[in-house]
Amino acid sequence: MKFIDEKVYVYGGKRYGTANETGKSFEELKSGTIAAGILDRHNQGKDSGLYQLKFDSLASHDITYVGIIQTAKASGLSSFPVPYVLTNCHNSLCAVGGTLNEDDHVFGLSAAQKYGGIYVPANVAVIHQYIREMMAFSGGMILGSDSHTRYGALGCMGVGEGGPELVKQILSCTYDVPRPGIVAIWLEGKVRQGVGPQDVALAIIKAVYAKGLVKNKVMEFIGPGVSGLSVDFRNGVDVMTTETTCLSSVWRTDSKVEEFYALHGRADAYRQLDPADEAAYDGMLVVDLSEIEPMIALPFHPSNAYTIRELNENPYEILKEAEERCQAQLENNGVTIRLTDKIVDGKIKVDQGVIAGCSGGIYENVVAAADILKGRTVTSNYFALSVYPSSQPIYLELIKNGCAADLMEAGAILKPAFCGPCFGAGDTPANEGLSIRHTTRNFPSREGSKPGAGQISSVALMDARSIAATAASGGFLTPATELAYEASSRPYYFNSAPYDKLVYNGAGRPQPEAELRYGPNIADWPSMIPMTDNMLMKIATVIRDPVTTTDELIPSGETSSYRSNPLKLAEFTLSRKDPEYVGRAKAVYAAECARREGQPLPEDMQAVLRENGVSEKDTSVGSCVFAMSPGDGSAREQAASCQRVLGGNANICYEYATKRYRSNLINWGIVPFTLDEGTEFPLKRDDYLLVKGLRKAIEEGRETIEGIFSGSASGTLTLNLPKLTEDEREILLKGCLINYYADKNK
Repeated sequence: MKFIDEKVYVYGGKRYGTANETGKSFEELKSGTIAAGILDRHNQGKDSGLYQLKFDSLASHDITYVGIIQTAKASGLSSFPVPYVLTNCHNSLCAVGGTLNEDDHVFGLSAAQKYGGIYVPANVAVIHQYIREMMAFSGGMILGSDSHTRYGALGCMGVGEGGPELVKQILSCTYDVPRPGIVAIWLEGKVRQGVGPQDVALAIIKAVYAKGLVKNKVMEFIGPGVSGLSVDFRNGVDVMTTETTCLSSVWRTDSKVEEFYALHGRADAYRQLDPADEAAYDGMLVVDLSEIEPMIALPFHPSNAYTIRELNENPYEILKEAEERCQAQLENNGVTIRLTDKIVDGKIKVDQGVIAGCSGGIYENVVAAADILKGRTVTSNYFALSVYPSSQPIYLELIKNGCAADLMEAGAILKPAFCGPCFGAGDTPANEGLSIRHTTRNFPSREGSKPGAGQISSVALMDARSIAATAASGGFLTPATELAYEASSRPYYFNSAPYDKLVYNGAGRPQPEAELRYGPNIADWPSMIPMTDNMLMKIATVIRDPVTTTDELIPSGETSSYRSNPLKLAEFTLSRKDPEYVGRAKAVYAAECARREGQPLPEDMQAVLRENGVSEKDTSVGSCVFAMSPGDGSAREQAASCQRVLGGNANICYEYATKRYRSNLINWGIVPFTLDEGTEFPLKRDDYLLVKGLRKAIEEGRETIEGIFSGSASGTLTLNLPKLTEDEREILLKGCLINYYADKNK
């Protein structure tokens, strides 16, 4: 595997090089990529440096759609302008917090009826499998409020964003993004038996993540190796591209994709997509599939990947290094992670296996696991294996062709379609347990543990094939390439009956007279004021980790039931990273609320304003989060909105880990400051930072402004606000996206 970090030219889809043999310009040749063609067809704007995109359809699940619809409703929603799928695959258990989860589902169905949407009930399909089967089409674009919105293997570009970006589409506005770089992923060779899509995905993530080689770019999969992969295999690789921090992905399509669409009754969704005979890319990763081995990604990131072979050869050294890295990330949570304790007689013994969700529960993955386990036994010695097929049609076929029976006879437990194991709402291991999972992420507490409560367990990502091999080997880590098995030929037959009988499809047929049905936990957003002339920030937390995930900003798992209640959910903000943050933020917000009512600010705040000649009337007060690079991982808007609900008014960092987190901040009225690389951030918790004339600076489009800090130290700090679009500036000035649309609709 090698990365070519310069312009690359592809000729006829059969060869590549760094020399331009055409006489045409790079930009002209770049328009010959698959991605550029799709983006151009969806672009509504004329700015050569900015795409203003409208998507063909939208998708959300049950921990995001309530807030999105509530926001859109407050901004003037009358009907969904494009097909909008509301799936129920995250809060599916309906067992956390009383009636809260099912209340959200009832709200979702009523919204689909009222506004003309598509509603997929709980346990019927995970969000991305339903979209693959029923919504994606070659040359299309889909926007989803889940970070793993990826349908590129079907020739459809998926983008995962925070809820406010879907609100913009619902209100017939555009998704604005700088024209991205396009990186070719050149596949060649053929995978060996025992190597699965997660192995290829983890190898790619390891190669590009740390260096940011595809960050906010589009990954375009081409090359002769594509045709040797089944569509299921491609889907399994594609959905994991999110973990590279790319913007989107797309693959060349062929007869196998055509067969996939025809199988699902949608033959007209297929178009053959290939780069032009002469096409240019901003870089290229060359992947020889024949060299890929079974992989494992150790806690706490998919990029922390090794071949299972090298881990088994050097278990203590590699696990010890991972322990130290994980312990530093956990900081002072009062727990100790002990991965080296999993070494038993020189081998690594794990406690649990899970195959689930949009990456693991794919049909061919489950069939491969059944093939490996047929006639074998899943160890019952402190080990359990759970398998979650990703949709009811897939589950139905597994029952009909005997795969379900093979798995159950071996001792695996089959469960319905559910995303819980991906984000900490299902199959939480015992304290100090190590779970191997074919899911999408292994961030801290992503498996459901609570370090702040003295509980810690960990997840390592693996492919379903090696998970099954490990299950058949007594729970000792085993790559599937080392276990003899016969790969069966059990073709997939799609049966739409579960969807025909269970899914409500009201796309394009709104019923305005229908009533939205609310549960007691579904609450409106609190009011947010427009930006004042000046801004005073109190530093509420300082995070020095290289990257801060959205899971650390607002935990997943047990908090999911409160996603429909902004005030309740906000109580969990940074709870696993800085448990005192909420109290500090609330104290600052209380002062701001008093200021709005004409009451004086606390003396220390008054002193800062007096010393700098600004008035309380013209200066809002809020809390501020500093982190080195925040926002990796989930697209969830609540990582930003919870800060805003608590009175947060700014983030400061060196760079935002993802475009979507920065967008979430802006859409909730939180100013996304950055610092120049190498600039020291000298402030500590409870220090003050005053920005005079901020409103005017944003109105004028200035990209730098001075902040004046005081407290543990004093001085000035140059803050950057680069590349704000006109709409983004206006949203910040109005105080949030809701205010922006409310003002437009007056």
